Amino acid sequence: MPESNFVDYVKIYCRSGKGGRGSMHLRHVKYQPNGGPDGGDGGRGGNVYLRGNHNYWTLLHLKYERHVYAEHGGNGGSNKCHGTDGKDVYIDVPCGTVVYNAETGKYVCDVTYDGQVVMLLKGGRGGLGNFQFRSATNQAPRYAQPGEPMQEMTVILELKLLADVGLVGFPNAGKSTLLSSLSSARPKIANYPFTTLEPSLGIVAYRDNKSFVMADIPGIIEGASEGRGLGLRFLRHIERNSLLLFMIPGDTDDIRREYDILLGELSNFNPEMLDKHRVLAITKCDLLDEELIEMLRETLPDDLPVVFISSVTGYGIPELKDVLWRELNSESNKLLDITKDDTLVHRDKDMGQFAAELKAEGEDIEIIDPDEIEDIDDIEFIEDWEE
Repeated sequence: MPESNFVDYVKIYCRSGKGGRGSMHLRHVKYQPNGGPDGGDGGRGGNVYLRGNHNYWTLLHLKYERHVYAEHGGNGGSNKCHGTDGKDVYIDVPCGTVVYNAETGKYVCDVTYDGQVVMLLKGGRGGLGNFQFRSATNQAPRYAQPGEPMQEMTVILELKLLADVGLVGFPNAGKSTLLSSLSSARPKIANYPFTTLEPSLGIVAYRDNKSFVMADIPGIIEGASEGRGLGLRFLRHIERNSLLLFMIPGDTDDIRREYDILLGELSNFNPEMLDKHRVLAITKCDLLDEELIEMLRETLPDDLPVVFISSVTGYGIPELKDVLWRELNSESNKLLDITKDDTLVHRDKDMGQFAAELKAEGEDIEIIDPDEIEDIDDIEFIEDWEE
């Protein structure tokens, strides 16, 4: 089976550069016998940054780049020469990437838009040369500072697709067919379960040159929040969608029951998903007549918009686009700004999965809850390391 080009989870080791040491040098030349100290400062170490790049939609380019090193700072020299600063390293990631500390499972940062730059690791400061320590009482200091040490961290990069509309449904509900009919995306379509094994994005054109992004998420089955089927791997992609489009075939025995199952799986994975706006689409309506459609309409939930569609014949597609656009632009559905305190992930469940994978590799780790830290003074800082 060929390897998939869609990679939404990688673990890499990152290391910033250490600061260069300061120079301890005393100037002495024939035309300046009392030259004094002239040792230069060391250069700072390179930083490690994450940078959002809309040209990437997967973490495939990082799958085999398991080590990222920034350049060390250069040492100071005589004649007050400053050491060269270490070169910074930028890791380009797709928008919607969440970063965790692989050893503790703690949330680190979130990259959500194109061009966003987040410092992951700071390079060490360069040490001061002996020229900086001269004084009236100490005119020839014979010491200089070493550079600050580098920082290192093994991080987990997890991609969560950013889309306006996410398609939610059981396998073979017609999600891929709808996406292919509304956009230029060409997901795999076949008459067997789990045809879609990786998410697909498509841009849906609307009136007056307007558009929105739709994501085809692999099918969910009952028990997916507990690991059945494709399990948790793709449920997290639904968290980043502004609007959820539930899709259930019209020839299903009990449409209301399937809708409740899908809603329950999302609630079990992350209860906050229930706060998103929802639209219900009854698909494959080319198999139904008008009388049967009216009978089904009476049995459907009345707390959300319902649209009957057929992606093959185009029945109900214009109405569906109108409903999606209206719901996307309603005042109650405006996206909130993402802050550092808002992880936008089901953190406990994801980190439990990460911990299991790390322990399987023989690493002894423990998940630390930041809320259990009572006193900030309990944390050891760099001064303790220097002592």
